[in-house]
Amino acid sequence: METMSEMPSTQTMDTILCCDCGIPIQPNPSNTCVDCLRSRVDITDGIPKSGNLLMCRNCERYHSPPNAWTKAALESRELLAICLKRLKSTLSKVRLVDAAFVWTEPHSKRIKVKIAIQKEVDGGTFLQQTFVVEFVIHNHMCNDCHRIEAKDFWNSVVQARQKTTHKKTFYYLEQIILKHKMHSTCTKLSENPNGLDFFYSSKQDARKFTDFLMSMLPCRYQSAQQLISHDVHTSTYNYKTTFSVEIPPVCKDDIVCLPKKLAQQLGNMDQLALCIRVTNCIHLIDFKTLQLCEVNGTAYWRNPFYSCSSSKNLIQYIVMEIEPIHNRQQKSGEGAKSHKHLLADCWVVKASELGINEDYVHTVTHLGHLLNPGDTVLGYDLRNSNQSNVELDKMKEQDVPDVILVKKVFGDKQRRRRRRNWKLRRLATNTASDDESFVGFMEDLEEDKEFRKNVDVYVDRSHVPTDTDDESMPKITLQEMLEDLTIEDDVDMAGNE
Repeated sequence: METMSEMPSTQTMDTILCCDCGIPIQPNPSNTCVDCLRSRVDITDGIPKSGNLLMCRNCERYHSPPNAWTKAALESRELLAICLKRLKSTLSKVRLVDAAFVWTEPHSKRIKVKIAIQKEVDGGTFLQQTFVVEFVIHNHMCNDCHRIEAKDFWNSVVQARQKTTHKKTFYYLEQIILKHKMHSTCTKLSENPNGLDFFYSSKQDARKFTDFLMSMLPCRYQSAQQLISHDVHTSTYNYKTTFSVEIPPVCKDDIVCLPKKLAQQLGNMDQLALCIRVTNCIHLIDFKTLQLCEVNGTAYWRNPFYSCSSSKNLIQYIVMEIEPIHNRQQKSGEGAKSHKHLLADCWVVKASELGINEDYVHTVTHLGHLLNPGDTVLGYDLRNSNQSNVELDKMKEQDVPDVILVKKVFGDKQRRRRRRNWKLRRLATNTASDDESFVGFMEDLEEDKEFRKNVDVYVDRSHVPTDTDDESMPKITLQEMLEDLTIEDDVDMAGNE
């Protein structure tokens, strides 16, 4: 019986001679070798070996026919798709096998693409060929950048407003906008007495910025549309959209009077409270019990409250006597308390009446961990001030203290300003960085660790010489910058360490 091993292991294929050059080849429909077939037929005929690309120098986007502009990096899939789209009409009669970039100098304004194609020739023979197409980049301003440069085009505007006498919350808002680069798509900034206007070329960018503000501050907004044009044939409408964002008129170091219902919901707090910080919530402390609470945007706008006195009404007091309170009787239903502060009985006198008036004023303060006899402290004089607050008028007179202490004064402000070796970036509309309100905001950053977490600081050239510009400076922590400041040790930072 014949086995499989006795059969021949390989089979020899017949060969023929090329009809042009006569070399042995395997049979094919054209009876021609590859070299002779390529010399006679060029499958790249009709495909251009050079082309042009339009790039906007401002936004660094490439023109994608017919009207689109696409963001694409060098040697990226997006840029390769744009290049092949330029050759789409000429590549319709061949089969695209492969495409890849050939390295070129980035500043040469040249892009080379190596393309491999296949095509059927002479009734069944497939021929593959590789060639290089060179594209020259030309600068051309896109329509969006052209409108931005005109300075008068906008489709949507975000109006951020806060009706208050000082701008501490707006300074904080400015810093978090710069940190997250939310102003990069803004076409124009306009300053108003109560806030800022941010203009955008698209409604999506304005909506994104509005959502950003809602996540960073306890604010609310309303939107409105104005019809600009209407095409009756295609039912196309063109609107201009306005987002009006309202920020609560409460800032750091303000005294607020809570509605009685809201105070009970927050852990049976006293109606008078001190605002210690404004971030995505309003952080309050009861200076009589050290009770803390956070009021988010939903709770605030359901029961809004306003400032009784702002930081512009602060008065300097001198601490004459202070006695810590250790065994205070707790009220029922109290919430979380601050472990960074100390409750104390304090007797103070106005700095302007020191040595003249010996009638000391008694108050209960939360700054017992910082104050000592002889220290200077800022506070509100509620006894001699005219208050126009509805909730405060409803309170009993014996429940309203004569003086509310807010914060301790650390050293000489002018000396601290000269020794400050860091600075903050500003938006284009707010270039003045030496006004008193902004200097007060910088002092708050030094004195409050939690308040400065979302703020980027930069090296000040006037104190630290450097050859780099502000954009390329590495961001550092404010704690590192404060190491060279010669201020009191207990500054760090108003008991918030």
